[in-house]
Amino acid sequence: MGRGRQKAKQTKVARKLKYYSPETDYQALERELSSATQTDLADRYEIPPAEDEDDWHSSPSRRR
Repeated sequence: MGRGRQKAKQTKVARKLKYYSPETDYQALERELSSATQTDLADRYEIPPAEDEDDWHSSPSRRR
């Protein structure tokens, strides 16, 4: 296959992917998000626990 035909085929595939929009099941997404607790999300995404603001204000390195 020549370079022109190859490029045309790649362009066709790229255009197909660009404008492809599958149906989204918003109800399933809502169920998934509403059933997850904060702990589940923290475990899933490895979110570290929030630092206590009091510790930040009383830190010796922050005092002047």
